[in-house]
Amino acid sequence: MTDRQKSPRILYCHCQYAQVIPSETKTAVLEGLCQSSKAFDAVADLCEMAARQDPALQSLSHEGPVKIAACFPRAIKWLFAGAKAPLDRDNTEVLNMRETSAETVLQRLEKEDMQPNLPEDNRPPQASESVPQKNPEKS
Repeated sequence: MTDRQKSPRILYCHCQYAQVIPSETKTAVLEGLCQSSKAFDAVADLCEMAARQDPALQSLSHEGPVKIAACFPRAIKWLFAGAKAPLDRDNTEVLNMRETSAETVLQRLEKEDMQPNLPEDNRPPQASESVPQKNPEKS
């Protein structure tokens, strides 16, 4: 079986420290995963793992397709990049539990197909891109 045919690995983040994901959503997704036939990895907090540059992130980023139930795709992308474990854009789908219902997240986790959604850009925004430039006034 090639990487393209391999079932996506599932990673669930409980967002223990920042607590930016509604607790009802986290609980429902975790319970749904536990009741499903899918194998998955659960971590307390990806932010904390990235800050420690946990070697497990390198394993996850190099083992083929992965679906990550966490928060914003751009945040997950930069957490892994900051931990020196960049994710493969073509083989990563991030399910945003901050903005998506638990039911929708679980439906995507159950499916074998991938809907890669990491942002394309491989660099952080520049100051000139995030703040509009003002025209200097003539004196």
